[in-house]
Amino acid sequence: MAITTLNNRSINRSDTAAADQVWTATSATASDFQAAAAGGKVLQVVSTSKTDTFSSTSTSFTDITGLTVNITPAATSSKVLVLYNVSGGTDNHNLTRLLRDSTAISVGAAASSRSPSTTGNMYDGGSGSNIWTYAVNYLDSPSSTSQLTYKAQLYTSGGTAYINRTRTDADAAYAARTASTITVMEIGA
Repeated sequence: MAITTLNNRSINRSDTAAADQVWTATSATASDFQAAAAGGKVLQVVSTSKTDTFSSTSTSFTDITGLTVNITPAATSSKVLVLYNVSGGTDNHNLTRLLRDSTAISVGAAASSRSPSTTGNMYDGGSGSNIWTYAVNYLDSPSSTSQLTYKAQLYTSGGTAYINRTRTDADAAYAARTASTITVMEIGA
């Protein structure tokens, strides 16, 4: 199959070519062609996955060991897309939240004694075999070229809260063991 080349001094969006024809330009300038889209490019990706379990009896938010990533943005205009996936169970009420360094991000507004958190309640209703999984994405604007630490924290209102396992952790096929992850992507402006 032959390809016919059509030579034009300029090309605009109203020009058309038949099948098997290729547009080329003689004496064309850069303004004769549409510019490529700027910004929105992924500049770097950092991820961590926690496959072991974690438990806490703390009634204040405490770091989940192994759910921490560091990223150093190339420009202050960059954004950081945070993808967060966490699973867990408890016989009481527990919540998780995301932090950038010491600042809670992707949390609800504070109201009275309610806890601003990233994920909802993982309460298993007393069955012991339930596990909750939450997936969160958040576009952060840190305005920084310093190293940033993104991490997850866990809170329980009493009893023991678990990550990556059910409360009873029965030795049975129905007792899930899961993985939790944090992935951060620098997005160019």
